[in-house]
Amino acid sequence: MKFFLENKDPNSKARTGRIETDHGTIQTPIFMPVGTAGTVKAVHQRELREDIKAQIILGNTYHLYLRPGLDIIERAGGLHGFNGWQHPILTDSGGYQVYSLAGTGRKINEAGVEFKSHIDGSLHTFTPEGVMDIQRKIGADIMMAFDECTPYPCEYSYARTSMELTHRWLQRCCHRFDSTEGLYGYQQTLFPIVQGSVYKDLRQKSAETIASFEREGNAIGGLSVGEPAEIMYELTEVVCDILPQDKPRYLMGVGTPANILEGIALGVDMFDCVMPTRNARNGMLFTTEGIINIRNEKWKDDFEPIDKNLGGYVSSFYSKAYLRHLVKSDEMLGAQIASVHNLTFYLWLVDMARQRIESGDFYSWKNQMVSKVMQRL
Repeated sequence: MKFFLENKDPNSKARTGRIETDHGTIQTPIFMPVGTAGTVKAVHQRELREDIKAQIILGNTYHLYLRPGLDIIERAGGLHGFNGWQHPILTDSGGYQVYSLAGTGRKINEAGVEFKSHIDGSLHTFTPEGVMDIQRKIGADIMMAFDECTPYPCEYSYARTSMELTHRWLQRCCHRFDSTEGLYGYQQTLFPIVQGSVYKDLRQKSAETIASFEREGNAIGGLSVGEPAEIMYELTEVVCDILPQDKPRYLMGVGTPANILEGIALGVDMFDCVMPTRNARNGMLFTTEGIINIRNEKWKDDFEPIDKNLGGYVSSFYSKAYLRHLVKSDEMLGAQIASVHNLTFYLWLVDMARQRIESGDFYSWKNQMVSKVMQRL
């Protein structure tokens, strides 16, 4: 993987670039639709590429390991062969899912994590080495290091102990990654993850440690887990000021349109979040004019397109009234239309940010857009 820094905004830390992988080029800043179990919910691969204009999607190590299982994925030629997406894929290491299993008998120790499957209760163990092997078999272009995501809030002592464990696990991840090869004839790369909860000195220490491993890209984890947005922005800026300028920065699990725009302004290049598809299934639409709850009575006889400014097939073809009818009737097509629309909006947003950075007026545009796209209509 190679990263090329292309433009910088004169009034913020925003920048544009491109990431080259064996499965294609990714223009940054970029939003990555989440396909946890090998699929972005309610969205076809053709829609992802042709309508939404997605450049890279995510899969999840924990979920794919449990179902369909590594044997099926490996026999299909990796996740690209299994789901038919012949473009870049990133896999989370499962660290966040392990975090979410707190209270279910999960045990964290130096060796790794013991946990019970949410599917059948069977007992499993993830180690740094094992997670590298799993992601080799899944075949993601970008693999994430195994880490512990701390809850919010947590005590300083726990955050420090957890961060140090994550750093030791990273050493083991790197050793295993560097001593193995991909299985499908193309190159994979490994991103470490910054941790440290909401403590500035820990975040600085973690960012310095992560940077010292000199991998091809770096991720910022453990944020957007309940802390106030102002703290997330402050710590993101602290970390971005330390992580290398010539490598992509990935802010994990973030977030709202406003979060993404503010993150871009702080120097983040890559984002992912389940929000656009999860909220779509509940009838919340993100548009160029603001946020719509399509279930509201006010839309029942609005025959205008969902978003006439956005472009894209579903956003300009279907009316708000028709989509409201589908959603209220619990028709599957309603969830599909809303999901495709929201993802189209998110990819439009980062593309517009890229254009504004290139033209030099990103910062003023960002300030206007943050208020506009987050207003309730």
